[in-house]
Amino acid sequence: MKAALLKSFGGTDLITIGEVGSRDLGPNEALVRVEAASANPLDLKIIAGYMQQVFPIRFPYVPGTDFSGVIDAVGTEVTNTRPGDRVFGRTAPSAGGAFGRNVVIEATDLCVFPAEMSFEQAAALPTAFGAARQGLFDVGHLQRGQRVLIHAAAGGVGSMAVQLAHHAGAHVIATASARNIELVKSLGADEVIDYHTEDFTQVRNIGLVLDTIGGETLEKSWSVLSAGGRIASLVEFGIKPRGEQAGEFAFFASATPYLPEAVRQFRAGHLQIIIESIFPLDETRSALEKLATGHARGKVLVRLSN
Repeated sequence: MKAALLKSFGGTDLITIGEVGSRDLGPNEALVRVEAASANPLDLKIIAGYMQQVFPIRFPYVPGTDFSGVIDAVGTEVTNTRPGDRVFGRTAPSAGGAFGRNVVIEATDLCVFPAEMSFEQAAALPTAFGAARQGLFDVGHLQRGQRVLIHAAAGGVGSMAVQLAHHAGAHVIATASARNIELVKSLGADEVIDYHTEDFTQVRNIGLVLDTIGGETLEKSWSVLSAGGRIASLVEFGIKPRGEQAGEFAFFASATPYLPEAVRQFRAGHLQIIIESIFPLDETRSALEKLATGHARGKVLVRLSN
């Protein structure tokens, strides 16, 4: 099987294209012929070796977790899907495999998607939609009418979060670069702050901040919270409450619970899926480098089929 390969920790320059073997199919697993896969910041952290204690990997490792494709075969105990189904899902980060021609995964971790959704759109969803949904609602407890500040709103997670918050009836304030202001407004943001020229700390009475950046941005975000406000961080493991203000890390373990909702939102016309660029498998390194710039609009994808 042709795949992108990592043989030691380091930078994206260590990604090569080669052949890897495939393993036997378990009774509850499915073999998926991958059509498209999307790159996530977690992929970069795994490649660099930063996540080895949380998501240990073994070399050679095929990066990538989010994918879409067609089921080629299923195990003897599988009843929820069948060969020929168009499916998408997220592999366990320690397993990876999305940037390869085939993926073996538990069949219960797959979701069938409709014909009106492309393979690229489906591959863009698992982490971006799931992390946004978890951060806003499971951790952030977002309520209708609440003021929410979403950082990096033109990115993969941010673009999903703006739409989810908007359709939940929140007042959405977002940060983005000047080139992305109109895009973010079109997704449902009520106010957009150009983080290059404007100071987001001038806003007040924010009930929830969705932090996708960490560092100085996270530190400054405490000042905009209302009494009893909350920060849901997707990047800062060590975040803790400060007085009456809550702070919690959103540990994104599995996309599976969120996949059916992503399909429902898409079919209802409530979900635009923003794709920055699509690279062929042979240029997986370039896709990851594009993501690493931190300025991608929406998602960066790899197309696995010819």
